[in-house]
Amino acid sequence: MLAIGPVWGSAIQVHRDEVLAIYDPIVTQVSDASIAVNRDIAYGDHDRQRLDIFYQTDDERRPVIVFVHGGAFVRGSKSVSTNVYDNVLYWFAKRGFVGVNIEYKLASENKYPMGGDDVAKAVDWVERNIESFGGSADRVIIMGHSAGATHVCTYAIDPMCGRRPSSSVRGLVLLSGRLRVDATEANPNAKGVRAYFGNDESTYEGQSPVSHATQCSLPTMVAIAQYENPLLDGYGIEFFNRLTSLPESKKKFLQVNGHNHSSMVFHFNSGDDFLGLEIEKFALNVLGDL
Repeated sequence: MLAIGPVWGSAIQVHRDEVLAIYDPIVTQVSDASIAVNRDIAYGDHDRQRLDIFYQTDDERRPVIVFVHGGAFVRGSKSVSTNVYDNVLYWFAKRGFVGVNIEYKLASENKYPMGGDDVAKAVDWVERNIESFGGSADRVIIMGHSAGATHVCTYAIDPMCGRRPSSSVRGLVLLSGRLRVDATEANPNAKGVRAYFGNDESTYEGQSPVSHATQCSLPTMVAIAQYENPLLDGYGIEFFNRLTSLPESKKKFLQVNGHNHSSMVFHFNSGDDFLGLEIEKFALNVLGDL
């Protein structure tokens, strides 16, 4: 990990696979026997509109974490290996949350702002059904990574989504998010951006989460890695800076030292709890449990 960090941006897909190979066997060794899992539940009609639920089988009512994976808009799924991204929801379920891991439609079939619509449909399903799994339907935190963070923002703050976020959603967590839309040469995922947002770069400013940050009515945590995909750390800082003009909102910014864009989520349930505990503290503060 220390060797990959400084050269992360030189070959992102190669280094992403190396990081997965580091963490996959580690999280395999962790016992998750206390957590029940229900998989591939439909929240919509499309084959990719599916979600997994991670929960403890007792009589407590628990807050809910909804996780939205990344993949540069054109790839990715709720399970990129046997253990990832299950590891994220196992960690939160063992900490007293109900975890919901959603999959969504990809570009080019799925065009902006449809990613936000998939998040909305998943949240609607959670509101109607999560109490059957011990979750509190009115205590939901949505967490997105990379392109998943973009879709979370489209749902929560972009007027093009056509609706306001549900009152059940109490806060947002944006991990290594693409919070500004760009297809510049510096962006290694520019093709994915064009596939989802289109080729007309004059529309990108209005489609960017940073352009709507000051409309955010929800408490928000922004976290970036020390070794990010090119430009994403700056976009995270820009988004958070715009949040600072909202004095009444709860907000939190964090740079996670030693981690890169992928290890920000691959490392959950590995014994490295720093980021998870910071997210937990933010969520419980937002929910009034601290």
